[in-house]
Amino acid sequence: MNINEFMKTNEYMDFIRKNPGIGNLKIRAYTASEALPVSGLNIIVSSIIAGNRIIFYSGKTDTSGMIPNIKLPAPSLTSNLEIPNTVTYDIEAFIGNNRSNFSVNMYDGVCVVQNINFVPGDNYGN
Repeated sequence: MNINEFMKTNEYMDFIRKNPGIGNLKIRAYTASEALPVSGLNIIVSSIIAGNRIIFYSGKTDTSGMIPNIKLPAPSLTSNLEIPNTVTYDIEAFIGNNRSNFSVNMYDGVCVVQNINFVPGDNYGN
């Protein structure tokens, strides 16, 4: 289910009530020990909410191997002395049959950088 469909549900209202803040996710994809950026890498950012996989972002890395600013709902931070609540997002990175999966925790007002060291296989670029 994509985010636009999810926004029409009661589960969305519950999710936003628990996650009123915004965290930022930056994707940085490279290969050859960070020597070369990976452009055109497909990225899907999703989370499982109320038993449904909700896609919050779908796109490709730019020519510098980056997606600089994906805004995602996150719980508000209450104080520096408490362990913060978090929401976990899954990142799927792929070109052809080459896939990598990651999970990231998002926090309100924090930019999380996900580095992706992508090792091309036989299907790279297809």
